[in-house]
Amino acid sequence: MIIYNVTVILDEVIHVDWVNWMKNGHLQEVMNTNCFISSRVLKVLESPNDGVTYCVQYTAETLEKYRMYQADFAPALQAKFPAHFTNKFVVYRTIMEVVDWV
Repeated sequence: MIIYNVTVILDEVIHVDWVNWMKNGHLQEVMNTNCFISSRVLKVLESPNDGVTYCVQYTAETLEKYRMYQADFAPALQAKFPAHFTNKFVVYRTIMEVVDWV
């Protein structure tokens, strides 16, 4: 399994709007690509950063599914990020592989 993790550090002034945007559309749009089998949103409680930090994690069954998302869907979906959020957030994207130790 592959985890596509998107960490977003938001200015306080857009925090509520960003949550609404995610809940009312963007998260479902990403899931509608059928590249991921699940998603979850986590709020970081203790962060060294100013602002409000969230991690959005999408699970793909294979690296190829993640790569398909990046090639075929990500640019258009990322371009839909609302203009009024510009310069009010920082985003970090990481790819992780789930490792079973059992």
